[in-house]
Amino acid sequence: MPVLSVKDVDVSYGDLQALRGITFDVMAGEVISIVGSNGSGKSTTLRTISGILRAKQGSIRFLDTEISWAAPSKIVEMGVSHVPEGRQLFPNMSVLENLEMGSQFPHTQKHKADTIEMVFDFFPRLEERLNQKAGTLSGGEQQMLAIGRGLMSQPKLMMLDEPSLGLSPLLVSTIFEIIHKINERGTSILLIEQNVYHALNMSTRGYVMENGEIALQDTGEGLLNNPHIRKTYLGL
Repeated sequence: MPVLSVKDVDVSYGDLQALRGITFDVMAGEVISIVGSNGSGKSTTLRTISGILRAKQGSIRFLDTEISWAAPSKIVEMGVSHVPEGRQLFPNMSVLENLEMGSQFPHTQKHKADTIEMVFDFFPRLEERLNQKAGTLSGGEQQMLAIGRGLMSQPKLMMLDEPSLGLSPLLVSTIFEIIHKINERGTSILLIEQNVYHALNMSTRGYVMENGEIALQDTGEGLLNNPHIRKTYLGL
């Protein structure tokens, strides 16, 4: 049974259709990447899964429960964590306060201390800056905090939107190492990423979106070796 099953989903912004017939699955333990150019519908897909946007038609099921019309908070409580592009932290709150904002449900509160320890195991720098305001952190530290806050809801599926955007090459490698470790601990990953090589290299499978539709799908390795992908997205 898939952790997430998206079937024939259409989404529109007013008269503009943003997604057309989007269909894909995420199985337990997988890393799935969605790649494509800006404006192809990648972020819209994640925002629809997380309940921020509503599909005009189609089905979105999480652990075999229909979530197409569920409230965003309910979707998080069920086990879907969305780390959005741009991080969207609370800049005037401390690192600790931002993390605590990610742990709002009874089952997550019960294990909050253990989850914070796990976050600090992944990101020791956050522990060093525990009482520092999020808005004063570097870009890399803010991305670590955004992922850490996403982990505080103890997700079964973590969706990450452009986690390496604006980071130095060294920090990009660090972020991808952490995503891999999160996946190794049993969390399925749905990843949108401008760094196509890094994304597909760590992915079980990948989907290529063009003009609101899925144009290609294959294993991560298969897409990396696809001539269209190599020319269009890797410049090879």
